Amino acid sequence: MIEVQVRNRDRFVVEFKIGYLTDKSRSKNDFVINTWVFVPDNLGINALTYSKNQFYRDVNSIIRLVTPVYALHELAEEEALPFRFLEVAFRELASTQDKSARREAEYQIKMFCSIVKSALRREVDRIRQCPDGEEQQAWVLSYEICVRKIIRRYRALKTLLPDSEEVREVRLFHAFGDESLSNRVERQSFRLLQELEEQKAEFFSIIKQRLLKMIEEERAWRRSQGWLVAREDSPDHNRAVLFRLRMLRLFTESHLFLNANRKKDGKVAEQLSFSIAAGISMIFATIISFAFQQRFGNFTMPLFIALVISYMLKDRIKELSRYYFVHRLARKYYDNKTVISMKDTPLGWIKEGVDFITDDRVPAEVMERRGRSDLLEANNRHMAERILLYRNFVRIDRQALDENNQYDIAGVHEILRFNVSSFLLKMENAETPLTVPVGTDDYKNILGERVYYLHFVLQLKSGNDVDYKRFRLILSRNGIEGVEKF
Repeated sequence: MIEVQVRNRDRFVVEFKIGYLTDKSRSKNDFVINTWVFVPDNLGINALTYSKNQFYRDVNSIIRLVTPVYALHELAEEEALPFRFLEVAFRELASTQDKSARREAEYQIKMFCSIVKSALRREVDRIRQCPDGEEQQAWVLSYEICVRKIIRRYRALKTLLPDSEEVREVRLFHAFGDESLSNRVERQSFRLLQELEEQKAEFFSIIKQRLLKMIEEERAWRRSQGWLVAREDSPDHNRAVLFRLRMLRLFTESHLFLNANRKKDGKVAEQLSFSIAAGISMIFATIISFAFQQRFGNFTMPLFIALVISYMLKDRIKELSRYYFVHRLARKYYDNKTVISMKDTPLGWIKEGVDFITDDRVPAEVMERRGRSDLLEANNRHMAERILLYRNFVRIDRQALDENNQYDIAGVHEILRFNVSSFLLKMENAETPLTVPVGTDDYKNILGERVYYLHFVLQLKSGNDVDYKRFRLILSRNGIEGVEKF
């Protein structure tokens, strides 16, 4: 199964979070995603102005494991598996203090923080979507109790770590995890408060003080440990806070990132096709040479002219043959192949390719989902939309995934971040004057916002299942104005 989430990460970057969720009954899982991007002609994006290299420069890909899923109340239970793994790793480290035990303890700290982070986010989402007020209030109170239990138990595990130089680094990692969890609790608790305030929850005043008290306790704990806490009206200090938060996030999630080795796909086939093209051109030149030599003999002017012409045509035939073979290969091969691995063990690969195509090469079901208006169809007779096809073919080795993880990993996430700056270069001003009447005897000038639309139609193939998703990216010269999902 393939899951897709889209959001505008900032003013110039749209993020596609793609989850490749594997079928445990199959050792090899294949996924295909074809993405058609419909670009307005007046943006000046076409095969001549926007090359493959520019596209791959604008796309940044991050490949990571899917975080194991646990509910917040499951983590608060006495026998929660992440706590058991963490405790076993700490006790093993206390008894041996060797390098492998230190590495295992570091891994368990990072995995625990990632699991709690994911559980906090999902719990806040669950509370926000609850339609029943009384049940929602009960869930908020449960959220507070569970958070306090998890934080308290995690901090108590520090007593299992011996006060020795060999374990000093792991104690430091535990502190990083503590600081990261504390910040994450603060962030999600504030998010929960804001959501409930916007919903005008009847019980908001009841739980507001409880959650604010927990937040202040966490802030006081971080201050007591000498860790940074955001301050009001202190830009320089808060800049340092944001930088440290980013570094903590990278540390606690680094174990989920997979090694990605990208290389050109189909290199052998490409070189073979070039050799065939050279051979075809040489056969033509040789036939011309032999024919004129038999007819006019050696060292004659007609033979000389024939050799010059055959040489000229030979180069053209060679280039045309190369062009033909390259485009034929493009249907089977991709631009790049990225081998993904964990602990030097290959887990699969991702192939990607991008090309501009014409309307007649777009499947009818895709054009139907694109949903062009009559006016746009009329304009396309003169200024046709440019269509960019981005292809992905993914294979994941389920067996290798299981053999290299203690947890039940559902699959792999690929996070694609697409920078749209290249699409903004030829846009007109975002603010455009308009005139409207005021009553029946006056008028005034106002400003309207000029926007452009990029339409994305995704075809998702997993096994025998085929699904389609459509998104519309709203752009202006100022950047991304929003993302619409259909």
